[in-house]
Amino acid sequence: MIELLLGLVLFLGVHSLRVFAPEWRARMLSNLGEKKFKGLVSIASLVGFVLIIHGYGLARLTPQVLWVPPVATRHIAVLLMLFAMIFLVATYFPGNHIKARLHHPMVVSVKVWSVAHLIANGMAADVLLFGGFLVWAVLDFRAARQRDRAAAPPSVETKLVETKPVTLLATVMTIAIGAGLWFGFVAYLHLKLFGVSPLGTVSAMAS
Repeated sequence: MIELLLGLVLFLGVHSLRVFAPEWRARMLSNLGEKKFKGLVSIASLVGFVLIIHGYGLARLTPQVLWVPPVATRHIAVLLMLFAMIFLVATYFPGNHIKARLHHPMVVSVKVWSVAHLIANGMAADVLLFGGFLVWAVLDFRAARQRDRAAAPPSVETKLVETKPVTLLATVMTIAIGAGLWFGFVAYLHLKLFGVSPLGTVSAMAS
């Protein structure tokens, strides 16, 4: 559990610099340069991610059960993951209404993913892992929206150059791709990658 906690602190910590230490981050960017700073952040993120995966795997070997979630929570979690996948795709697919409305669909996706797994899992390691990501996503989204409101509105010329037109086709394709990824995970990939079927007889989902 200590390894999992260290991984979360490191991984989420480097992804929270803009939230909790914006001045230090700006100073490091200036002193080190963008490439070197981002390189160090990437290394720290990778180390944290490896610690999370390994620490979570170790914690599952000696599970500490806090509660046994009802079977229905697994079905609710599967439904929530459909939205999480769509929000994830909306982050990268240009011109969709979802990104235009949410502004930060990746962080919203992490929120939904965390909630989905929290309600369907009752182990201490699950609460630590998914709860940690949920807290991070809530704080990061709030900080991002504050930055959006504080930013000066772009000129009409800048909007025309930097923004892509939002279309119904792009939105439909975003939803279709997200739904396809969701189906692939539910039907095959989740069991293949994590050893647990979301709709199987196992009492906890692992992700």
